[in-house]
Amino acid sequence: MSKADFSREFIAFACDRGVLRFGEFTTKAGRLSPYFFNAGLFNDGAALGRLADFYAQAILAANIEFDMLFGPAYKGIPLVAATAMALATRKDGGRNLPFAYNRKEAKDHGEGGTLIGAPLEGRVLIVDDVISAGTSVRESVDIIRAAGAMPAGVVIAIDRQERGTGERSAVQEVEQSLHMPVIAVARLTDVIDYLAGQPALEQNLVAVQRYRETYGVA
Repeated sequence: MSKADFSREFIAFACDRGVLRFGEFTTKAGRLSPYFFNAGLFNDGAALGRLADFYAQAILAANIEFDMLFGPAYKGIPLVAATAMALATRKDGGRNLPFAYNRKEAKDHGEGGTLIGAPLEGRVLIVDDVISAGTSVRESVDIIRAAGAMPAGVVIAIDRQERGTGERSAVQEVEQSLHMPVIAVARLTDVIDYLAGQPALEQNLVAVQRYRETYGVA
């Protein structure tokens, strides 16, 4: 399946689940957005499994070199575990890879520390839901480097392709400042393409296009 095909399937799935909604929503930046994406609504076993398979497809399509996966607390924890499972069971180049995640507070008993799972080694691919300000990614990079490993990139569900405080998007800032790729299952341009062919949703197309024209990046 091509990148365009699985991105389109993912958007349809997100709309069906109510994860991707259209209307009027205020963003953290105070902008009035015509759409809202809430990955927390992939909240049952079947939905999480299918989401993870989309992540696996995006990772394989990107042809990126990595040795293990890392999920930042808290949303990245179920995502990294499910994605590791999806990669292990795919027949088209999937691999059984180790994964790890962190906790926000260090334990002073049991295994202790903030890291759980496989040791951070080699090239580490970060698995998260979205990149808003890039804070979670930068914290993950610090954790990975502190362990002596190398961050290989980040995979997220959707790239809003939207300017932050400057002329670049949060994704572009991560790519340029941390010198690693960001892989997105879908981008806002994919959402626009999808809306153009959906009679039930097409009334939202003009508002989303206008929002992209106002706040978007190339």
